[in-house]
Amino acid sequence: MTDLADLSAAELLAAYRDRSLSPVEVAEDVIARIAACEPKLDALWAYDEQAARAQAKASEARWRRGEALPLDGVPGTIKENIRTKGVAVPLGTAANDLAPAADDAPPAARLREAGLVILGKTTMPDYGMLSSGLSSFHKLARNPWDVTKNPGGSSAGAGAAGAAGYGPLHVGTDIGGSIRLPAGWCGLVGLKPSFGRVPIDPTYYGRVAGPMTRTVADAALMMRELAKPDARDGMSLPLQDIDWQALDIDLKGLRIGLQLDAGIGLAVEPETKAAIETAAKAFADAGAIIEPVAPHITRAMLDGLDDFWRQRAWVDIGALSAEKQGKVLPYIFAWAEGGKDLPGERIYRGMSQMMAMRDAALKAIQPYDFILSPVSPVPSFPAEWASPVNDPARPFEHICFTVAANMSDQPAISVHAGTTAAGLPIGLQVTGKRFDDLGVLRMARAWEKMRGPIAWPRVS
Repeated sequence: MTDLADLSAAELLAAYRDRSLSPVEVAEDVIARIAACEPKLDALWAYDEQAARAQAKASEARWRRGEALPLDGVPGTIKENIRTKGVAVPLGTAANDLAPAADDAPPAARLREAGLVILGKTTMPDYGMLSSGLSSFHKLARNPWDVTKNPGGSSAGAGAAGAAGYGPLHVGTDIGGSIRLPAGWCGLVGLKPSFGRVPIDPTYYGRVAGPMTRTVADAALMMRELAKPDARDGMSLPLQDIDWQALDIDLKGLRIGLQLDAGIGLAVEPETKAAIETAAKAFADAGAIIEPVAPHITRAMLDGLDDFWRQRAWVDIGALSAEKQGKVLPYIFAWAEGGKDLPGERIYRGMSQMMAMRDAALKAIQPYDFILSPVSPVPSFPAEWASPVNDPARPFEHICFTVAANMSDQPAISVHAGTTAAGLPIGLQVTGKRFDDLGVLRMARAWEKMRGPIAWPRVS
């Protein structure tokens, strides 16, 4: 029998509706799963099992009264940098003060209003600026598929929690791949929505919040709630009437680009390339038109973004006292310090290269409905490393397939493509045109059906 902790949100809601399950018994099963796995994974922070039990009991009462909310009684987590009222926001670093948040940020507010049983927060690296579970504040997060490996980041704990079965619904954030990379390395569905689709606070150029789940249907259920408006985000999109559960798509005649080479950064490993080619063939066999896409991101673009982000990070870190600077993860400090003396002209040119990346990405997809690519050129890496390269002088060699969509406002989704011979997940990325969030969900669902079910890891 399937453990209750492994049921999808869609399955749980159906079971609550017909009263074959209650939120209380599901919460207890998830709490037991966390007790068994968390000592090995360290995915959670501010975990509160008693609060979760109380939320589950209140949900059970609403179901009995016929007053259930849209996600009532489904367990899940929220990334640490998304404020939840009364809980501090360390931003993954020991250098931050731990003042309790005064309110729920928009994603947390929408999920709480929908009845999510919030188990706690998920861990992240310092300032969210690593594709890793390494942090100066949190314990080292590990990958459930192989605990010697990294879950990725910056939504590190969310990736580990989702793969381990800490409930079905998890929310992360993404400014260069921070949802899609851990989703890819942990076998999850991870949607980076179009910029502004999900209100977020604080907002920033390219930064989004989005779902990390085991199934596309569950990601769609989350988007139904997360995409609701919130006036606190002045960069959010107007509310659209999107039927998030309408996930069917006719693949016949769709023009799909296939990008297997980013042109810069790490080379795509053979097993990763083979898995993405297998997915592309399945789409072709279903009637889609598959055409190769040439690389469109340049070294100047990636280096310009690196300059801008380093300087942005140093503005914050450089303002700290020497004592607090000493608490920042050394890798992050060394990387950010590289922005300390950059001249204004170079920072301006770096920002201009980010805009050039935007234009190149939009031009690349113009002939196509969607583009398929790897999420990462390589599978997961040692848990103790800060990135697949582990060198602050070369921090972004692994994000060349993901970062452009953050600059261009495009939706992009990671969905499990297969595993390496060593049993590590490989992520397929589907990138869509601006604002076609439903389209990339539909494409991911089509692949999910062609691929078949996943045998999720059991942490031991």
